[in-house]
Amino acid sequence: MGRTFSKSGLGILLAGLAAASAARAAPEEIQVYMDEMNRPGEFGLDLHNNYVFQGRSTPDYPGEQAPDRVYRLTPEFSYGLTPNLELGAYVLSTADAHGSYRIDGEKLRLKFIAPKAPDQAWWWGANFEIGKVQHNLDINPWNAELKAIYGVKRGRWTLAANTNVDWAVSGPAKGAATVEQDFKLSYAVREKLALGIETYDELGELRRLGGPLDRFSHVAYATVDTSFGRWDLNLGLGRGLTSGSEDHWVVKAIIGVPLER
Repeated sequence: MGRTFSKSGLGILLAGLAAASAARAAPEEIQVYMDEMNRPGEFGLDLHNNYVFQGRSTPDYPGEQAPDRVYRLTPEFSYGLTPNLELGAYVLSTADAHGSYRIDGEKLRLKFIAPKAPDQAWWWGANFEIGKVQHNLDINPWNAELKAIYGVKRGRWTLAANTNVDWAVSGPAKGAATVEQDFKLSYAVREKLALGIETYDELGELRRLGGPLDRFSHVAYATVDTSFGRWDLNLGLGRGLTSGSEDHWVVKAIIGVPLER
């Protein structure tokens, strides 16, 4: 007996194939996690901004928001639970090329940084994140991420890295868990001014890492980290390095807003 597919079934099938093989568009936060933590009882607010001014313009599945000329604003609220634990919450939003603005979902995170000696130059920790997003961002509404955090500071140099494992908690095209490796290298030119490079590199499925380089997204950013009074600022200009990079040119800004006096 012949098998037939509805349009919606075909859309889900195509989306599943895209989720298994295609690169991921600019996320709600483009950041390498380091050892910064709120003090117990302290509130924090970071405003994550990024704009893809040249990127993929064709949707990967019906109803997807292609990243080309999309602006993302993601407020990240944080609260220090203990000296080594921090709770965070995100509100995701986008504005498309036509100027339409929408709220796209919410996420929660729990960050841990291991205790350090006063003169210890290196650190390690982890961050767990889970959230629900709208269909225009991901065909799978519930997603999670486990992030390993590690780094070292030597003189004016800082080297930090994150290993991220991402997976779909629920949805029609869950697929396998994927891995991304992020790096940050910066040099303090003077007090409150550091220049650096950040890279965000997809490595493929957790169960089957590797493959042709062009298959995955590899994006490099030239960055500036500075502060104005109690306000912090991370600026970056990013360039996709492979054909698998959906975002060809991206600009990002993370603004640290002082809440505590």
